[in-house]
Amino acid sequence: MSEPSKEDELAGTEQPFVQHLMELRDRLLYCIYGIGLGIALLMFWPGPDGLIDFIAHPIKEHMPPGAKLIAVGVFSPFFVPLKVLMMVAVLLVLPWIMYQIWAFVAPGLYSHEKKFVLPLILFGSLLAYAGIAFVQFFVLGNMFKFIQHFTPASVAATPDIASYVEAILSLYIAFAAAFQVPIVVMLLVRFDLVEIDKLKSFRGYFVVLAFIIAAVITPPDVISQLALAVPMCLLYEVGIIGARWFNKASRAPEAEEAGTAVDKPADNN
Repeated sequence: MSEPSKEDELAGTEQPFVQHLMELRDRLLYCIYGIGLGIALLMFWPGPDGLIDFIAHPIKEHMPPGAKLIAVGVFSPFFVPLKVLMMVAVLLVLPWIMYQIWAFVAPGLYSHEKKFVLPLILFGSLLAYAGIAFVQFFVLGNMFKFIQHFTPASVAATPDIASYVEAILSLYIAFAAAFQVPIVVMLLVRFDLVEIDKLKSFRGYFVVLAFIIAAVITPPDVISQLALAVPMCLLYEVGIIGARWFNKASRAPEAEEAGTAVDKPADNN
């Protein structure tokens, strides 16, 4: 006689729509509080001036001695440091923001799924930080060095601080998102949207796709395009390796038992 199926652990946990809205409001407020705390800490140290000096360091290394970035807009000296301060505060509390997203969707997840959400959040945050650090300490310096070779001697390279911040902010976002390739690959396999063998056969196409993406979202120089496309290809391989383990480790216990039962030979005695 077959054993009765276990009751769904999420049965009876449905909440009214208004309660979902209240929960969403609370999570958004927690995110705002976290960003506010990050801004307060950054105002204390290193301060807006320190942040501007830090993000401007890659381009100032390739400017003439004593040259400074200029502020063309009337309100740029006020709004640009404020924009940088908020941007860095969001990056600082990124794991907290990701945790609030997880806490909002957690009631709809099974216990075996909850175990792997937090590690994915931490892994995704580390990848985002790695992408931003890669831009700051490698891409920007080499990109400006490459650009300076094509600057005529009669032209004074004194970029506007507002346009500079906008440019590097887009690079930060692009690299932070591109470095999430392993997470995307693992989730695609976990939700049975694609098989690992298909991902392996798609390698060549992904290389072309990575270079197309890099050409579209990065400045028109070879350094930044290669710096984005090559890590994406490497991270794609990391995602394929991690997908096999993640798909097996995050399966429900009932699914593992069913798979084991299918693999065992039938007992005819």
